[in-house]
Amino acid sequence: MKIEELSIEGAWRIVSPQFGDPRGLFMEWYRHDHLAEAVGHPLDLRQANLSVSAKDVVRGIHFADVPPGQAKYVTCVRGAVLDLIVDLRVGSPSFGTWEFVRLDDTDRHGVYLAEGLGHGFCALTDDATLNYLCSATYSPGHEHSVHPLDPDLGIDWPAEIPQLSDRDAAAPSLADAISTGLLPDYDTCVSYYASLNRQ
Repeated sequence: MKIEELSIEGAWRIVSPQFGDPRGLFMEWYRHDHLAEAVGHPLDLRQANLSVSAKDVVRGIHFADVPPGQAKYVTCVRGAVLDLIVDLRVGSPSFGTWEFVRLDDTDRHGVYLAEGLGHGFCALTDDATLNYLCSATYSPGHEHSVHPLDPDLGIDWPAEIPQLSDRDAAAPSLADAISTGLLPDYDTCVSYYASLNRQ
């Protein structure tokens, strides 16, 4: 298993070898010890989610208050998506930048996002199915969104007509999220990561 840090601090791509023969294939798609070595602490698994999306569905950009935030380990078990990481941590050197990682059922890569980062994706196929391992349970009052089509972010979604949920379509712009103090603070996130590293 190879775990590569992406251009945004706190995000990693996970590449797992696949072993196949005429019967099928086998792979380890998650190893707590390898992930902990890369990110500095184990993933405290509290919830697992599954989502299924039609082609051109865009979900996100979602994030949670830090602490505790919600770290995510994401894999695609059917179809393909462009998975999105956005640095929403105010004060971060890469604040406002984003990166895509293709996740699909061929390469079977994964993505890990630390607490405080924004997450979203665009389904490239029908029935695109994602598995999420999460470090915290769903907490409605502490989970937020930024509008995925905000021109200030300039995300180059591959969908001709992105299909959004009502919640995501009503999400605030990045500027509004900044002005209302909705976004995580970078120094607070870094301190929180350090506290996890000591556990």
